[in-house]
Amino acid sequence: MEVSNKLDKLLFFEQARKISEANYTSDPNDADNLTKWAESLLELSQCQCPQDSLKMIQDAIMKLEQALSINPRKHETLWCLGNAQTSLAFLTKTEDEARPYFKQAAKYFLQAVDEDPTNEVYLKSLEISSKAPELHREILKHGLDQQIVGVGPSAATSSSSAKDAKKGKKSYDLKYDIVGWIVLAIGIVVWVGFTKSQMPPPPPPSG
Repeated sequence: MEVSNKLDKLLFFEQARKISEANYTSDPNDADNLTKWAESLLELSQCQCPQDSLKMIQDAIMKLEQALSINPRKHETLWCLGNAQTSLAFLTKTEDEARPYFKQAAKYFLQAVDEDPTNEVYLKSLEISSKAPELHREILKHGLDQQIVGVGPSAATSSSSAKDAKKGKKSYDLKYDIVGWIVLAIGIVVWVGFTKSQMPPPPPPSG
């Protein structure tokens, strides 16, 4: 069932990517469309090898920056940029490499909160961003960095559990879950947003 759900999600975001790409042809200055396009790329990047993932994330950032040039205060775009920068940070192999990405991520999360102060997802992202460098340090320390790309919260727990069975270190579970949340947090809002946008309007009340 989990595999099927992941495949459905991949197909969903691949279709969304194609729709955004087609829409861009007719209106290249649509900030909403550019943001959705980037969101799809960020989701799809989590299921790629590190090299392809990096390319997708960089492509997403270009589209998000273009969206911000059209609407500098668009909080969805700012938040997505925070997620993209976090994803880049977790693809790095050293703390020095990761540091500027984490710094940029925190800046974008803060800007998103400034634009939409009551958004719980933005607030949570900002809170966790302060802990991200420490998590990255632990990942590098334990040699877990190769497991991050393509691993979401549920899959990460399974991967971690398998490793624990061999090493007896269940403390990795929480780290994987949190990292999976940071890197893939974008799915929380994006999935709901896309689903709602494609739902038919509710029927008129009877009587």
